[in-house]
Amino acid sequence: MTGTDTPPPRRRPRARPGSGRKQPVRAAEDFAGGLPRWILLPAAAGVALIALPVLGMLWRVPWAQLPELLTSPSALAALGLSLRTSLAATAVAVIVGVPLALVLAWTRIRGVRIIRTIVLLPLVLPPVVSGLALLTTFGRRGLIGQHLTVLGIDIAFSTTAVVLAQAFVAMPFLVISIEGAARTAGRRHEIIAATLGAPPTTVLRRVTIPLLAPALGSGTALAFARCLGEFGATLTFAGSLQGVTRTLPLEIYLQRETDPDAAIALSLILIVLAAILVLTTQRSGQRFRGSAPEGHALRSREGRLER
Repeated sequence: MTGTDTPPPRRRPRARPGSGRKQPVRAAEDFAGGLPRWILLPAAAGVALIALPVLGMLWRVPWAQLPELLTSPSALAALGLSLRTSLAATAVAVIVGVPLALVLAWTRIRGVRIIRTIVLLPLVLPPVVSGLALLTTFGRRGLIGQHLTVLGIDIAFSTTAVVLAQAFVAMPFLVISIEGAARTAGRRHEIIAATLGAPPTTVLRRVTIPLLAPALGSGTALAFARCLGEFGATLTFAGSLQGVTRTLPLEIYLQRETDPDAAIALSLILIVLAAILVLTTQRSGQRFRGSAPEGHALRSREGRLER
C-alpha cells in the first residue's frame, strides 16, 4: 500500500436482535402484528359489541332457580326436539352439501354461478321468507305438497317440516366452508392419486375427504349451530306445537312473554352449546395443522392407494 492510498472504511457492527433503544417499539409492533396500533381500538369495539350483550344476559341468569327452570317438562321437550331435529338436518346438509360444494368448486358446468347464487340465497333471505318458500312448496296446496297430500303425506306443521326448515337455512354454511377449502387445496393430490390408478370414488374417499376434513368439521359445526338457532322459518313452515314442532328458540320466544327468567335460562343453553361447537372446531383445526407434513401425508395416501 502506498502513502496515497486511503484505508478502507470500517464497517459498523450490526446490532443484535433485541438490543438497542428501539426494543419497546419493536415489541409494540409485534403486539399489533405489524398493523397500525390505532386499529386495535375499533377491533376492541367489535369484540365489545358481541361480548357485552352476552355478559348482560349472563348477569340476569337466575342461577338459584336454574336447575328447576331447565328441568321443566316444556324445557326438556323443546331441548330434546331441537337436538333430534338439528342432528337430522345436519346429516341432510352433509349428505347433499358436500357433493354440491365439490361440484361448485371443481366442475366447469354451465350456469355454476346461477347455481351458487341459488344455494347461497338462504344466507341473505329473511327467515320468514324462507319459511313461506318452504310452505308454498311443501304445504298442502304447495307445488310439491299437493301431490304428496294425495298420497297421504303431509309435511307442513310436522317434525319433518322442522328438519327441512333447519336444513334449508343451514346448508349454505357447510357449502361455503367446503367450497372455499376445495378451491384453496386444488386438485394436485387427486391428480397424483388418479395417475396411480385409483378410481374416482377411491380418490374421493381416501384423498379428497381427508384433505377437506377440517373444513368439513367446521362447516358441520356451523350448520349444526345454525339448526339449533333456527326460528323464523320453523315458525312459519312448521308452527309451534309442543313436543312436535316447538324447538328451543320457539320455547324461548313463548316464555319471554310469560316467564322471562325461564327464557333467559333456556337461552343460556344455546350460548353454551354454541361456545362448545366453536371451541371444538378451533381445536380440531389446530390438531390438523400440527399433524404430519403434507408430503408425508401424501406419500402415505399413495401407499394406501397402491394397496
